[in-house]
Amino acid sequence: MKMDAELLSSPAVGLAEEEEADISDWNLPLAFMKKRHSEKIEGSKALAQSWRMKDRMKTVSVALVLCLNVGVDPPDVVKTSPCARLECWIDPLSMSPQKALETIGANLQKQYENWQPRARYKQSLDPTVDEVKKLCTSLRRNAKEERVLFHYNGHGVPRPTVNGEIWVFNKNYTQYIPLSIYDLQTWMGSPSIFVYDCSNAGIIVKSFKQFALQREQELEVAAINPNHPLAQMPLPPSMKNCIQLAACEATELLPMNPDLPADLFTSCLTTPIKIALRWFCMQKSAKLVPGVTLDLIEKIPGRLNDRRTPLGELNWIFTAITDTIAWNVLPRDLFQKLFRQDLLVASLFRNFLLAERIMRSYNCTPVSSPRLPPTYMHAMWQAWDLAVDICLSQLPTIIEEGTAFRHSPFFAEQLTAFQVWLTMGVENRNPPEQLPIVLQVLLSQVHRLRALDLLGRFLDLGPWAVSLALSVGIFPYVLKLLQSSARELRPLLVFIWAKILAVDSSCQADLVKDNGHKYFLSVLADPYMPAEHRTMAVFILAVIVNNYNTGQEACLQGNLIAICLEQLNDPHPLLRQWVAICLGRIWQNFDSARWCGVRDSAHEKLYSLLSDPIPEVRCAAVFALGTFVGNSAERTDHSTTIDHNVAMMLAQLINDGSPVVRKELVVALSHLVVQYESNFCTVALQFMEEEKNYAVPSPANSTEPGNLTPVKDSPAIPRLRSVNSYTNIRAATTARNLNKSLQNLNLNEEGGPVAFSPGNLSTSSSASSTLGSPDNDEYILSFETIDKMRRVSSYSSLNSLIGVSFNSVYTQIWRVLLHLAADPFPEVSDLAMKVLNSIAYKATMNARSQRILDCGSSTQSAPASPTSKGTHIHQAGAPHRSKRSSSPSSGSPPMPSASSSSLTNEVPKPPARDSSGGAPPPSSSASSSTSTVTGTAARPPYTPTLGGQAPHSHQFPRTRKMFDKGPEHGAGEDGDEPTPHKNYMQTMQTGLCDWSAKYFAQPVMKIPEEHDVESQVRKEREWRFLRNARVRRQSQRITQRGVARLDDQIFINRNPGVPSVVKFHPFNPCIAVADKDSICFWDWEKGERLDYFYNGNPRYTRITAMEYLNGHDCSLLLTATDDGALRIWKNFADQRNPEMVTAWQGLSDMLPTTRGAGMVVDWEQETGLLMTSGDVRIIRIWDTEREMKVQDIPTGADSCVTSLSCDPQRSLIVAGLGDGSVRVYDRRMGPNECRVMTYREHGAWVVKAHLQRETEGHIISVSVNGDVRFFETRAPESVNVLQTVKGLTALDIHPQANLFACGSMNQFIAVYNSNGDVISNIKYYDGFMGQRIGAISCLAFHPYWPHLAVGSNDYYMSIYSAEKRLR
Repeated sequence: MKMDAELLSSPAVGLAEEEEADISDWNLPLAFMKKRHSEKIEGSKALAQSWRMKDRMKTVSVALVLCLNVGVDPPDVVKTSPCARLECWIDPLSMSPQKALETIGANLQKQYENWQPRARYKQSLDPTVDEVKKLCTSLRRNAKEERVLFHYNGHGVPRPTVNGEIWVFNKNYTQYIPLSIYDLQTWMGSPSIFVYDCSNAGIIVKSFKQFALQREQELEVAAINPNHPLAQMPLPPSMKNCIQLAACEATELLPMNPDLPADLFTSCLTTPIKIALRWFCMQKSAKLVPGVTLDLIEKIPGRLNDRRTPLGELNWIFTAITDTIAWNVLPRDLFQKLFRQDLLVASLFRNFLLAERIMRSYNCTPVSSPRLPPTYMHAMWQAWDLAVDICLSQLPTIIEEGTAFRHSPFFAEQLTAFQVWLTMGVENRNPPEQLPIVLQVLLSQVHRLRALDLLGRFLDLGPWAVSLALSVGIFPYVLKLLQSSARELRPLLVFIWAKILAVDSSCQADLVKDNGHKYFLSVLADPYMPAEHRTMAVFILAVIVNNYNTGQEACLQGNLIAICLEQLNDPHPLLRQWVAICLGRIWQNFDSARWCGVRDSAHEKLYSLLSDPIPEVRCAAVFALGTFVGNSAERTDHSTTIDHNVAMMLAQLINDGSPVVRKELVVALSHLVVQYESNFCTVALQFMEEEKNYAVPSPANSTEPGNLTPVKDSPAIPRLRSVNSYTNIRAATTARNLNKSLQNLNLNEEGGPVAFSPGNLSTSSSASSTLGSPDNDEYILSFETIDKMRRVSSYSSLNSLIGVSFNSVYTQIWRVLLHLAADPFPEVSDLAMKVLNSIAYKATMNARSQRILDCGSSTQSAPASPTSKGTHIHQAGAPHRSKRSSSPSSGSPPMPSASSSSLTNEVPKPPARDSSGGAPPPSSSASSSTSTVTGTAARPPYTPTLGGQAPHSHQFPRTRKMFDKGPEHGAGEDGDEPTPHKNYMQTMQTGLCDWSAKYFAQPVMKIPEEHDVESQVRKEREWRFLRNARVRRQSQRITQRGVARLDDQIFINRNPGVPSVVKFHPFNPCIAVADKDSICFWDWEKGERLDYFYNGNPRYTRITAMEYLNGHDCSLLLTATDDGALRIWKNFADQRNPEMVTAWQGLSDMLPTTRGAGMVVDWEQETGLLMTSGDVRIIRIWDTEREMKVQDIPTGADSCVTSLSCDPQRSLIVAGLGDGSVRVYDRRMGPNECRVMTYREHGAWVVKAHLQRETEGHIISVSVNGDVRFFETRAPESVNVLQTVKGLTALDIHPQANLFACGSMNQFIAVYNSNGDVISNIKYYDGFMGQRIGAISCLAFHPYWPHLAVGSNDYYMSIYSAEKRLR
């Protein structure tokens, strides 16, 4: 059948019609597609933050060494005439040589002091070698670990030599004396910075590196050889931290142009604006600025450090431009080291970029070590030229006429460029080059608001943007701005800080140190602030108090608790969520905050959030109450009462629809368990005792012992796919488990109606699967024990247990944990199993330490109760009492077997639990040999002697385990008691808070992909909706023409298990077929199997209903089992591993009946409501949007509900019941008056009740006896009756074509039209031999096409359709 292929190629017919159909699909809400369903609940991987300067440094000492020898030129330089003469802007020939030298020295010192006023400056004018040595060693001694600068001007001495020497003088200035760079390195030490202003300066840089290498090699030799002269010396510092700046390459001479200063390099490094302006005037382009002369430049008004004056503004622009060039050209780590670590080094390097630009124009190439990439051609220099041009063009009028100075548009223009980058760019591209300028602009009040806004928009691009901004150096600026009282900055700063803390939470300490938390407290307390800004403020505070005691104290004093409590019921859900998380964190392990909360009755105020419509808010409230009871401080009666009240409030969330909430609930209760450990140990012992002495006739034992043997050769053994639900659902995840699950698929159902016998029911409210859960050598309490305990203890239903009167709080919380250990969602049950086991472990350890026996004493064991053959060794044996033990704890629990705590010697290790047997049978260890346990004489050896029958003991290998405590902890060799579990439980957490914090790290302002018309997600949806419209339109044509026959078999295949429920996908050619505990997907067009996976329900339960959710879009599959559990799956039938999206206990008290309907469901896509009922006396309505129960409608009957059908337009629900009645409910009315009609015309079990979804739609109902009745919702009696076959086992009604199909125990299918005429009778399969159809186990119509799927007890699954010519 190539129906879809033809449809796809056919031209679009009736476009208007198609558009129409689309609209309805676009408006349908989607269920279970929120982030909490699609993502793993965990925080983002922390980015390694490299922006913090690990070693901020200061240059504390400066040596200025000038070798000028004014008036005497060195022999190796031939000067031009005229020649460059100025040194430090002074003409040395204008005064006496000595005075000139001193003035130049003083001037150089002033020039450096502009950049680093606090350093110690020492001048050494025309020095000797000794003077240099004395100067350097004393400066290094005073500087200790800090940086020292060595400035060398060698204009009056020969050029540096190839051997690595520079020149100084002798005492009488009769000779030039060489000074080795090697010695200079030794005296200066490290870290140091060297500036060389002389010709051929590049030679010095090369020599320096060679000497540094030579030093390292010498040290390596000395390290090996102890007799080496260096070996006894203290280790000299590494020269790697030394920075060098040289005026020119090794072969170049300094420029001699008379218009330039002689020390051009020094001028660029220390007076950059002055030299830059002069150089600008010397270019040809300067002629475009009329009236500007070199004399005029000297008169520019203002001070360098006052940004409002022309000179100050130019300096500011220069800083911004050079910083930006460096940030864009240098590798990040080099930029950090040179431009952010040390103020003086940063200034020198910024000015070095200018030196490179100016000196290259005179054929000179300044050199640096570390080497920088060339920057002299960078485009930003043009922006500098423009700024200089604009400034200089105003000069004549300012100076002559005194007009006002117009500020440069530079910063505004750069912000605009940044804005263009933000609005126009694509996702993946280079960072914006203006980022360092935005940083500079934060300093200016004029542009600050705009800069912060753009910065916020940039940070919103994601964690990479935050990391970039931090690496530029934004942090101190935004920290300083928190001291500003400007209200208009508040929203921007809060946004920026939320972004920073979401990526790097270590900033909490900086905030508290600078009192930054007060800023956010005032924002949070400000009622005029919009909710989203208060949300960010409370998120920031939640980070400040997270695991940081100083932060907790500071915020407690800032009244954080009272401010948060006022906003608990804010209409904005994200704010409610974060207020609760913030409260939970401030009193986490901080007792004074907890008592402050008690005084404000914080816990009682939090209770209202436990029923919040948003699951994440409920979660946050559970988290807050969990840390509230989890404080480890001393307990008083008062605090214990509070803890009990909180615990009982939390217990009510046991059947919450969201697994995220239930996971948080387990963790919250685990805090309570840690606090009241001894009380829980007592309860655990009682329960273990009770469970041993009470034999539950578990359905697990209802099969004969023979069925426990693995079935190996049945052809029906399926290939189960291992299922990757978030924590590998307990399906076959490892090869070993895979074989187990294959062997144990209970295949004894061939030919018999076992699939429907409601005898498979149990009193359990739910139980998670037992397949492949952690091996028993990890757990004391197996899943079965816990399940049995739960059923033993809850003879009254769980809901009645929640009243405080019954039993102690501890008993009830233990029951709640037992219930959660059987949760259908594996992550929840795993957590609960861990809590229960850690307490069971403690309890058995404590009980054991009370009965210390002789090393050699034998242990005796009472015979096991006969029904417990399906349970583990340590359940089968009665309490182990020594003959000689007179300890009072004779009713102590049994010794656990190969489990995390035991000191087992000869215990056969049971295999992993499997899907058929509940638990493997115990093996009899007849050997009473007592082996001695090394290492601890305190604990008695333990030998199990089991009385239970063990028919299969020979199958299991014996393993000998000493001190095997599972993977949690190493072997405890010492005699003291290992308590690994407690530590584990204290660190237990769900990752919810970190996951919620990811929201702030991700883009908030970006349009979500699904709303972006061009995105792939959107295009795929459009395609699906067009496909849907096509299916609807074409199927409608067929059904409107009328279907005269329906017996063309278009698909047949043997299903891996007996089909019990079938469901067509509404639009794909895919059908889901459920057997007892697995689901198979078939493509009925191609006839191939797409997928087969295990549903995860316990072995005594079966799947009784299935629904496709979001069938029109991204389909999910809902399965309902007869223990009341609902599971929702995604990624099935498409090459990926199926994953469980969510699971919950839809009905908590399924009543065991002799003939059960299991669980029945009906789904309303339009409203997102799920109706559930079955072997209970209510119809329970779940809102999947809120993931909570919204309504319980009492059925008013004493029998089970067998069928549900609803109509969202009329708010009606129709239920067919086991007593033959059909009842109509209006869900808008109260529980007492909502049943609006009861029809009692059927005499027996109603197989199907269907409410047509039209305005005047009828109710069609059919009973086991084959009578089909049509009711009008307003009329008290049926308007029509048809009689079909007797002995119905299955029936379905086609929603569009007015057909209904009946399947019978008598092995045939009859299809009727609405007049009651038989249009087809199917008894045989098509094909060779024409085999007879088996007893019909289930059938279903396609919601649109005239297709009928039939499953029968002989494992076959077939699909029949209308005649070919119709299709």
